[in-house]
Amino acid sequence: MTNLQRTDDRRALSDFVRDRRSRIAPEQVGLAGGPRRRAPGLRREEVAHLAGVGVTWYTWFEQGRAIQVSADFLERICRALRLDTAERAHLYALAQHRPPLAATPNVPTVSPVLQTFLDSLPNPAYLKTPRWDVVAWNSAAVALFGDYALMPPNERNSLWLTFVDPRYRQMRPDWEQGARQALAKFRLDHSQANGDPAFDALVEALRAASVEFRHWWPRQDVTERSEGIKRFRHETWGEVEFAYTTFLVEGASELRLVTFTPPDGACRAPRL
Repeated sequence: MTNLQRTDDRRALSDFVRDRRSRIAPEQVGLAGGPRRRAPGLRREEVAHLAGVGVTWYTWFEQGRAIQVSADFLERICRALRLDTAERAHLYALAQHRPPLAATPNVPTVSPVLQTFLDSLPNPAYLKTPRWDVVAWNSAAVALFGDYALMPPNERNSLWLTFVDPRYRQMRPDWEQGARQALAKFRLDHSQANGDPAFDALVEALRAASVEFRHWWPRQDVTERSEGIKRFRHETWGEVEFAYTTFLVEGASELRLVTFTPPDGACRAPRL
C-alpha cells in the first residue's frame, strides 16, 4: 500500500478520477439514467458499488485524501471506470508513483505447423497458456465461442470469459458447476506459477469484475481434472455437448492444446 502524501498528486488524482466518472453514462453499466441526475456520468456510490468497495472509502479516494490504497483497490476502480491501458497506467502513477502490474504476460509464439494443425481439426480447438490466455484457435472454435480476434487481448482468457463474459455465461446451462470446476483447476496452475505477477494481475482483475469469483477464490478448492463433458446452449444449434481434453505441446511447455469432440452415445454436435 502507498499513502497518498503529495498534495499536488492528490489533487491531480482527484481531478482525473472525477473526470473519468463523469464520462460514463449510467446506461453503459446497466443503470437507469433518469431525468433526476444533476450532473453527467455516474454517482460516487454507483462507482463504489460497481467496484465492490465502500462508498466512504471511494469518496475519500476521489477527494484526494491521504489514505492507504492497495493495488487490489486500484484494479477495482480501473474496472469500474472502464479505464484503458494508458488511463490505468496514469492512475497508478498518480496513486502509487509506479506502473501497474503487467496485465498480460508475453504471448508465446505459435509455429505455423501448430496453426496448420489447429486449422485441420474439424471440431473446436485452441491453444492456451498456463495462465489460460488463448493464443491460437481454429474456425470451429470461433463458431462455438465467438471470434477471439475481436476480443481485447487482455480479455482473451478462458477464465475471464467464464466469469465475466455474459454470452459465455448464457451458453452454459450448468454455468456455476463449470465455473467452480474451472476455478479449482486454475488454482493449481496459479500455485505453480512461482509468483508470476501476471497471474496475480489476472486474479485481481477477476476479483474486481466478478462477484462469484470474489466469493469463491478464498475457498481453496483445487483439482487436476483436465477432461470431461461440457454442454453448451448455442444460439444457432441449440443445446450441444462436447467431450473436452487438454494436451501438453511437446517442445513448447508454455502451450496447451484444448480440444472439443462430440462424445459417443451422447447428443452430437452439428457439423462445423
